[in-house]
Amino acid sequence: MRLKWVIMGLSLILVGLLINPAIGELIPKAQLGKSIFFDMDLSINKNQSCATCHAPEVGWTGPDSYLNAHGTVYEGSIPGRFGDRKPPSSAYATMSPIFIMNKKGLFIGGNFWDGRATGEKLGNPAADQAQGPFLNPKEQALPDSACVVHRVCTASYPVSFGEVWGLEACNISWPADVDAVCATEGTTVSLSIEDRDKSDMTYDKIALSIAAYEASEEVNAFSSKFDLTFISGKNKAKLTKEEQIGGALFWGKGKCAKCHSFGGKAALFTDFTFDNLGLPQNPESPAGTAPDFLDPGLGGFLKNAGYEEDVYLAEWGKHKVPTLRNVDLRPYPEFVKAYGHNGYFKSLEGIVHFYNTRDVKPECPGTYTEVEALAADCWPAPEVSENVNRDELGDLGLSAEEEAAIVAFLKALSDGYQIPVE
Repeated sequence: MRLKWVIMGLSLILVGLLINPAIGELIPKAQLGKSIFFDMDLSINKNQSCATCHAPEVGWTGPDSYLNAHGTVYEGSIPGRFGDRKPPSSAYATMSPIFIMNKKGLFIGGNFWDGRATGEKLGNPAADQAQGPFLNPKEQALPDSACVVHRVCTASYPVSFGEVWGLEACNISWPADVDAVCATEGTTVSLSIEDRDKSDMTYDKIALSIAAYEASEEVNAFSSKFDLTFISGKNKAKLTKEEQIGGALFWGKGKCAKCHSFGGKAALFTDFTFDNLGLPQNPESPAGTAPDFLDPGLGGFLKNAGYEEDVYLAEWGKHKVPTLRNVDLRPYPEFVKAYGHNGYFKSLEGIVHFYNTRDVKPECPGTYTEVEALAADCWPAPEVSENVNRDELGDLGLSAEEEAAIVAFLKALSDGYQIPVE
């Protein structure tokens, strides 16, 4: 095991030199993107920003402990409206490739849990994704992309839109009622053909600005204990014996790295593919439960995109493999984080135990929560029974001590690790 970790550390030193120089000031485009990312005015009721669902203190995902402990889905700008899934982490998301089917016949890349932000429009899945929530009636709910443009162009940011993209980008003749229109559902800002074209181009630049911020080292810090042990090249930190054992299990018996791989040039802990892990439904999800609601994941996106039936049915119920970076980052020990596309699991211990024993334990006779399932020593049926991955999880044969070691290793992947002062 020691040799394996030494070899891995040496192989990642050069990578670390490329991806983790000293963090400096944000470039202007990224600073603009940061202002947009945290601007609550960019929602119909001026009460929700990107950061509402993707907060840095919890690893750029949902920051409400109470919501995470229950339905996990976040309320939109309009009270009473909820989406279908938990917020994925926006950290390291910019490294996802454009959505394609690779040579092995696997879909890879894109953004959102179902991959629908393909990157085909703007050449960047993170930028494609950034345009979605602004206009989604269950999220920021603005009625027209021109409303986003107007509010960004008239905002007082430290770095203005014109400074980054040129004054002409915001040189649009706005109607006198633009503020009232943008505060009303189902409306459209009245613009000339020329101004509409300019607004559309500016909307794309807004998304690219957000993606620039999401690609910055402020978001993708590579500053976990793992990084400071292996990637920095300076051996600033050292994993505990239990964390080292967990790492060896992660790459070995636990089969975690089959999907949560380095992901290319950096230790991203995802291969950007899609999988149906057989997760149970979250019985507290505002989207509902079977038979009224089933989340088709990638398969649903492919169906809506016009793919053939044999293609989309083979992907039914699959969701994007998330990065495991920041998987345990939380502002205080009692803070609840949720795991899985629907937030069914509320603990790393629970989801690791599920990966280990999903196919060993009996099926619960109902829609049990994680706590109820653990107490009854059973697991509920998969939300989608087709296409369940039975090769890489379900009956791993891990002991309780080995499960705990994997959890310990996962906790070493949170950015912002502070080396103890001796």
